[in-house]
Amino acid sequence: MIRADIAIIGAGPGGYVAALRASQLGAKVVCIEKQWIGGVCLNWGCVPTKAMLRCAEVYALAQKADQFGVTVGQVGFDWAKVQQHKERVVQQMTGGVSMLLRRGGVQVLMGEASFARANTLTVRLADGRETVVADKILIATGSRPLQVPIPGLDGPHVLDSQDVIALQSLPESICIIGGGAIGLEFGSLFNTFGVQVTLVEMLPRLAPLMDASIGDGLAWTLGNEGIAIKTGTRVTRIEHGASGCTVEMAGPDGESKVEVEKVLSAIGRAPNVEGLGLEVLGIHPTRKGIQVDNRMRTAVPGVYAIGDVAADGPMLAHVASHQGIVAVEDALGHPAVMDYAAVPSCIFSLPEAAGVGLTEEQAREAGYEVQVGIFGLANNGKAVAMKETDGFVKVVSEAQHGALLGLHAVGPHASDLILEGTLGLNLEVTLEELDHTIHPHPTLGEAIAEAALAARRRALHLPRPS
Repeated sequence: MIRADIAIIGAGPGGYVAALRASQLGAKVVCIEKQWIGGVCLNWGCVPTKAMLRCAEVYALAQKADQFGVTVGQVGFDWAKVQQHKERVVQQMTGGVSMLLRRGGVQVLMGEASFARANTLTVRLADGRETVVADKILIATGSRPLQVPIPGLDGPHVLDSQDVIALQSLPESICIIGGGAIGLEFGSLFNTFGVQVTLVEMLPRLAPLMDASIGDGLAWTLGNEGIAIKTGTRVTRIEHGASGCTVEMAGPDGESKVEVEKVLSAIGRAPNVEGLGLEVLGIHPTRKGIQVDNRMRTAVPGVYAIGDVAADGPMLAHVASHQGIVAVEDALGHPAVMDYAAVPSCIFSLPEAAGVGLTEEQAREAGYEVQVGIFGLANNGKAVAMKETDGFVKVVSEAQHGALLGLHAVGPHASDLILEGTLGLNLEVTLEELDHTIHPHPTLGEAIAEAALAARRRALHLPRPS
């Protein structure tokens, strides 16, 4: 039997960060992981996809080298070496997490945990069973690809987001179902490497959870790069053949078909709540996960849930990490509350997209008198020098006092630019305070200051409005 102050089920970005923070606070911590240290994020999701997208970005830049006066000869790529780069990155990151847990004094058990009672876990190990008794238990079991009832979606030519990471060769063509972050990132990746991509989104625009301008901007850029984009379109059936499949769709213009070698299901994710013995505790998850409060407490005293398995908050790795910190701080008697007012969302497509705070539509629905400022990157010196001018920065603000309500961006390094908006929302900044912040020149960040000026028709690097 192992006794601990805190037991954590899952070693993904929520669980391992929670374990490290609890250890910092002096707790004796046991972390139980079923499969992979680092969870889906480090092994199959966030980290490996970014490694592969970096390969695509370098390949795309090399193809344009002559535009920068650089002679490189014939440009090609080696998919096997792309996979090798991804594996090296994954091994480095997961190895680093294992080292941090070890040096932090966290005891790691590789096994499958289930509740015997509110403070007791039974852990099935490779060579037997172990019992873990802890004062507080944190559930951080993550999520898996969502299954939806589309005929043929379980066929041999259909990939999920984990299958696609491990492809040993590229298909000639692929239909991606889902125009959110996963679909857009893989769409960019495959398209850059010469795969014929059809991207299907059931809702009226791409990136449907983000500001409408982001979906419109990505559709314009990715469409110009050769991706066939079908929004407002539902996949109705997938018929499988020997070497590929036929994807049947229903959209605004009626029914249509596309012949492809592979299909990627990027529809969403479902929380991993099965097999935990939650019925022993009287916890009944919804399809969104386990209900929690703003301290990540479940209805059972001493039991917490964070990350994709928690019903509250977006399914994002950085949210899971922050929730984990809040949960263990609360569990150990420290004041901590989860606040979702300034959660950045990023899409690492080519170009990137990011947003934080309220979209323009959300701000208007909330009853604000809204001011909006947009600054196109074609007017930004750094973007022009980089020859990456497809994109913009958009500021959403409240008109009376100029309070920042949201920041949204499409373009190079949008995921980095969004940090200014995240900090600004946390500090409750106004447009005037953004104006008075000296932005270094020439940088992409200057677009944020110009968008703030544009919200009040004072942009200096846009033609004066008539």
